[in-house]
Amino acid sequence: MKICKKVESIVNSGIIKKGSAIYTAGNAATPQVLLKQLAKDKNIKNVDLLSVLLLGDLQELFTHEVCKRITHRVIFNGALSREAMGDGRASYQLIHLSDIPRQVRENLQPNVVFISVSGPDNGGNYSYGTTVEGVQAAVEIAKQQGGVIIAEKNKQMPFVLGTTLHESEIDYLIETDYKMPVSPVEQPDERALRIGELITELYIHDGTTLQYGIGEVPEAVTSGIIKKGVRDLGIFTELFSDAMMRLVDSGVVTNKYLETRFSTASIILADSKKSYDWYHYNSSIQTRPADFTNSIVNIAKQPRMTAINSAMGVDLHGNIWADSLKARKVYSGIGGQADYLRGSYLSKGGNPIIAMKSTTEKGQSKVVNLCPEGITTTAISADPVIIVTENGAFNPKGLNLAERAVGIAHLATPEFREDLLRRIYDSEAYHTPKEALKDISPKGFTPYESI
Repeated sequence: MKICKKVESIVNSGIIKKGSAIYTAGNAATPQVLLKQLAKDKNIKNVDLLSVLLLGDLQELFTHEVCKRITHRVIFNGALSREAMGDGRASYQLIHLSDIPRQVRENLQPNVVFISVSGPDNGGNYSYGTTVEGVQAAVEIAKQQGGVIIAEKNKQMPFVLGTTLHESEIDYLIETDYKMPVSPVEQPDERALRIGELITELYIHDGTTLQYGIGEVPEAVTSGIIKKGVRDLGIFTELFSDAMMRLVDSGVVTNKYLETRFSTASIILADSKKSYDWYHYNSSIQTRPADFTNSIVNIAKQPRMTAINSAMGVDLHGNIWADSLKARKVYSGIGGQADYLRGSYLSKGGNPIIAMKSTTEKGQSKVVNLCPEGITTTAISADPVIIVTENGAFNPKGLNLAERAVGIAHLATPEFREDLLRRIYDSEAYHTPKEALKDISPKGFTPYESI
């Protein structure tokens, strides 16, 4: 491993040649110094850049000029890349989070890898810090093919236990010191609190294993869990957040029933430097690659696996979409939602949950008659996913299409609910919809007022 003082000496056209495929770490471990130089050096041309949610001060990476030199293959979209993807300057690489390592090894095969690390420890090992997802696989395949591993050691990156690489696997390293990207905690409003109450009361009990992400609903669920007083929870998740840190600190997470006996995640995001410091050599949390944390087989092994994810919309058939509102206008990405919805359903006592407010900020209903044409769905109508809004919870198991439609319609606010029920009532496509509408409380539906 060669330690360098100037980034220009390791990110240049002599090392990153035409035709190179670069895989970069993302999320809070986005190597910002390396990527800034990649954007700055106009001699680096005709290369691919694979990324999963880049964060940080990197607006220059997606300018029109840079996008002519670099082909962005974005696996998960974010604020930095959204405009570029919307106008065709960047491409969308559709991959389940669980499948990233395999496709990296077998299909994408990068020969240059940018990583952000912490360390070394006494054994000469460096931590991948807050992000593993497909990075370990990228390092392995690049080394096998004689590629180059370029790392920046950010002084503020915690040494997160779990997945590491030896110093001998790193070709070039540069030391940096800058603030890591933060994800501010969103305080739940009244609707989010109602959703949190429903989920906590109906689906979270002693010994439950949890997966959820960042936002108002996870914060509300966390508060509900602590208030309810459940015990011996486990955490097996793709993303570990401040909400989960609160659970660990409150003592309700023991991982007693998990084989690992510690919380497991592939990605970590925090709201402050203090929170990132919490992870430094903290044995209560370890990282693993996405083909471990998001493997349907591994998820199904976890006891009472309860996966709580969000969505942009659901139609009366039960199709769920989470990455976009139009077929080719991608907001985020496929991520690991489908992995956890299907894996948690296979878990003994598990619950796959989609939690969302029933309307958008503009007052449009997220519960609609038909999903947008050409949309990518993260769950299809046959997936037995529990859907929760502030109005209630709906479990579709055992119900036919008409019964499902009626239950889903009740998730909407009253002003939209009546129109949806009328559509069901008047449709010839549903089997005896008038019979399904007779129940005062539809089959599978639990109204908020009843908990």
